[in-house]
Amino acid sequence: MKIGVDVRVLMDKYYSGVSSYTANLLEAIFLLDKENKYKLFFNSFHNQKERLGKWEKDNAELIGLNIPNKIFNYLFQKTLSFPKLDKVIGGVDIFWSPHFNFTSLSKETKKVITVHDLSFLRYPEFFSARKNFWHKALGIKKTLIEADKVIAVSQNTKNDVVELLGINEDKIQVIYSGNNVIKKEISDSEIKDFLTKKKISGRVILYLGTIEPRKNIINLIKAFNSLRQSGEEYSDLKLVLAGASGWKNGAIYKEWQLSPYKNDIRFLGYINQFEKDVLYSQASLFVYPSFYEGFGFPPLEAMTYGVPVICANVSSLPEVVGDAAVMINPYEFAEISEAFKLILSSESLRKDLISKGLKRSQEFTWEKTAREYLDVFNKLTC
Repeated sequence: MKIGVDVRVLMDKYYSGVSSYTANLLEAIFLLDKENKYKLFFNSFHNQKERLGKWEKDNAELIGLNIPNKIFNYLFQKTLSFPKLDKVIGGVDIFWSPHFNFTSLSKETKKVITVHDLSFLRYPEFFSARKNFWHKALGIKKTLIEADKVIAVSQNTKNDVVELLGINEDKIQVIYSGNNVIKKEISDSEIKDFLTKKKISGRVILYLGTIEPRKNIINLIKAFNSLRQSGEEYSDLKLVLAGASGWKNGAIYKEWQLSPYKNDIRFLGYINQFEKDVLYSQASLFVYPSFYEGFGFPPLEAMTYGVPVICANVSSLPEVVGDAAVMINPYEFAEISEAFKLILSSESLRKDLISKGLKRSQEFTWEKTAREYLDVFNKLTC
């Protein structure tokens, strides 16, 4: 069987979200599948061989075009429906798109597409005008109607695809993502050097994710303010927010500037895997109050490190964390603050959350995800 894969998401300089998902899943698939042939499609006006070269294997070939993306996407793919990407890569039985993109394919090729979330339909106000234009231009409903199989990364995402786009639920299969985080041993000197460099001391309340409105960071800052105002026993706490700056986040930074504890709130920007490992190893608790998630990797990662987790009780997050986290209403910052106090003041609760979290994090593996994808591919060609 010949399987085409759209690897345009892997051209990102830093992997996160969908690009991280695709990279981890492809690695797991290539470890399991030595029989099928994979043809990996990309397009870029710039040379991407150095960045994408790692994905070439004995049974995986990179095939790309070098057309400027705006011309390729809006003129060729959307307007002219040309070229057919499955033909560009020499013909395949199945073409898998791990994310929405401008994609024109031949009718005879089986089409599989992964849907991570429909946050842009649920909460368009959280996105920039440019992002909303992009999502509208993609013609997502038409793409899903034409697909032979739709993979949803959570039951919540499947429900949204059915409710918001009217796609037949029989076409949609839920396949949960994996968790590839392995707790690493880090030397005391490495930890000290990092914390000193970032000016972090005392106990850490950690958030990890993009700095954007959907992540509910304004209420997180308000909750931290409330916690600090409630007693001297919390005076050593730092709120550390790690993640790249996203869009429409001016109000977030304004809330930070207005905080009486702004010197104890650290925005670290994008961090690499080593820096993530250090922060998870040092966090007293992890908080993820997002208004909406298609899946939500960071809570599982924190659980792997034995960090008690607080997260929102909405969208897919209850599916992911099960009973291994303290759930809060993301619209009530007072609930977030009370959850902080609950975990920080109860050693028995901390131990219970840590124990449950470690077990929960082990239930999600990329090998399991890969096997389910391969089963989908096989069934489509039977």
